[in-house]
Amino acid sequence: MSRPDGRTPEQLRPISFLPNVAPHASGSVLVSFGNTRVICAATIEEDVPRWMKAQKVKGGWVTAEYSMLPYSTLDRKARASSQGRIDGRSSEIQRLIGRALRAVIDLKKLGQRTIWLDCDVLQADGGTRTASITGGCVAIAIALNRLLGTGGLTDFPLRKLVTAISAGVYQGTPVLDLNYVEDKDATVDFNVVMTEDLEFVEVQGSGEEAVFSQSDMNAMLELSKSGIGELVALQRKAILEADSVGPTDLASLGDVFKTS
Repeated sequence: MSRPDGRTPEQLRPISFLPNVAPHASGSVLVSFGNTRVICAATIEEDVPRWMKAQKVKGGWVTAEYSMLPYSTLDRKARASSQGRIDGRSSEIQRLIGRALRAVIDLKKLGQRTIWLDCDVLQADGGTRTASITGGCVAIAIALNRLLGTGGLTDFPLRKLVTAISAGVYQGTPVLDLNYVEDKDATVDFNVVMTEDLEFVEVQGSGEEAVFSQSDMNAMLELSKSGIGELVALQRKAILEADSVGPTDLASLGDVFKTS
């Protein structure tokens, strides 16, 4: 079986993290999964949602917003503001991102703060939700490292890294990290969210007008675990290097947007 871009079934697309693309955010990164590019920006607010105050819930909160920019797809996608409401897909994705990150953050150690994670898709070629979770964790880690460095935190709230990857059955073969062409024609589609210790946070999977076997599911989960291990190594490297570079020079984005 030959994949459209020549990858082997277990091979990830080229992955990169470009930090500090949003200098006014507490932490930010441009994450690329092949031709899928998402800006993930974390902003720390010294306040908590009204419902937490009303219910006297201790600690802080982490929430996410997800948006595909109008020019991120081949056909222009209307902004949510012009529609008067967020569409169901975006709402479901941003809830997934929030759940994934809250699973690995000690909200009590965060204190009376809210982390807002904004995930804006610049270019979509499959896997925007998995890229958002993976890049979002990096952006939040950068933001928390900086807050710890200024004395705003005494204990680091991020217990472990979390990342996500897609898998599916394409032309009868389980494959990892589907691009748009593969995702569109896949008979089975999985999104797997795991911690750096390979613990499951969430698994979303369904047949696309098809069914799948136990062996197919096992193969997709094994592929996902191998991909998660590679992604975690890249996340660690990006977090460690973030404070060694200044704000990203927009001129340097040229190489990032070359077709992978």
